Amino acid sequence: MTYNLLTVEALKPDTVAIALAECLDVPVDEVDVGAPETDPELRRWDAAVSCELRPVLGDLTWSMDIYAQEAVANQPAEAELAARFAKAMNTTVLFPAEEAPPSAYWAATPQGLITRARLEPSDDEPPVYEVTSLEAPVPQFPGATVEHFEEIVREQQPDSPITDHFVASLARVRESASYLARLSLDEDTGSPIWTAQNKLAVWERVITQMESGWAPSGWYPAGLYRERLEARDALVDLVGRVPRDVAELLSEALDQLDRRFAAATVEDAEALQEQLPGGRPSDRRPTGWWWHRRPDPVPWDQP
Repeated sequence: MTYNLLTVEALKPDTVAIALAECLDVPVDEVDVGAPETDPELRRWDAAVSCELRPVLGDLTWSMDIYAQEAVANQPAEAELAARFAKAMNTTVLFPAEEAPPSAYWAATPQGLITRARLEPSDDEPPVYEVTSLEAPVPQFPGATVEHFEEIVREQQPDSPITDHFVASLARVRESASYLARLSLDEDTGSPIWTAQNKLAVWERVITQMESGWAPSGWYPAGLYRERLEARDALVDLVGRVPRDVAELLSEALDQLDRRFAAATVEDAEALQEQLPGGRPSDRRPTGWWWHRRPDPVPWDQP
């Protein structure tokens, strides 16, 4: 398994080896750590754990590329290794997040805090790295802004099995339909069926995230929540714009999701709309019952 960690403090290769041996539960003589000045003749290339230290500029000092061979029995997830290493070396460690934005990282502190971090490289060559913002204060980065990362939440796409079942059912309907009927089952971008699939997926995902306690970020932007309610509005119209057999499948999927949404929310006739960006719509009052229920507690910062 491979790991990539970034450290704030300048670490010596021999102390890194000791810490990795502790974190991965291997003998220290089975850990090989190389820095740019390390003599290649002194490296143990067949070690169970190998680590390459590369210097970086800015708020960080070392980039660590770690490889644990299959023989290493204890191979924790990257977040767990980062937390263990941060504690063992008494330094803050960064590791990359799974989401698409290249600046998306996590920071693990010696005290056990794990929080989102935004790591930005400069245009210099070599680049200078700066931790520009975090979702919780970290003393090693006093100049970083503390804020939520909305773009990270927008990237998250939890599994949507009900939508997947709807899509699979559409395929079966198409297979059994006549040629003329298949023309009404157009899935091209922007078509009613294409739009229904996408709106259904985002409705299912917000419900799944609500049920999970808004994992993995632990919060949810109010603006994005409003967009999800508007997606549910759009599905009302789409039920009437797709062929009858598709409408039946869509209604069945919505029934399942709406029951879950109702179970995960509490009644709120007025306050929710005041908390969402844009306030109460000026052109119409939302009539869907989902506008009158809210998560408890709400997962965004209230005004």
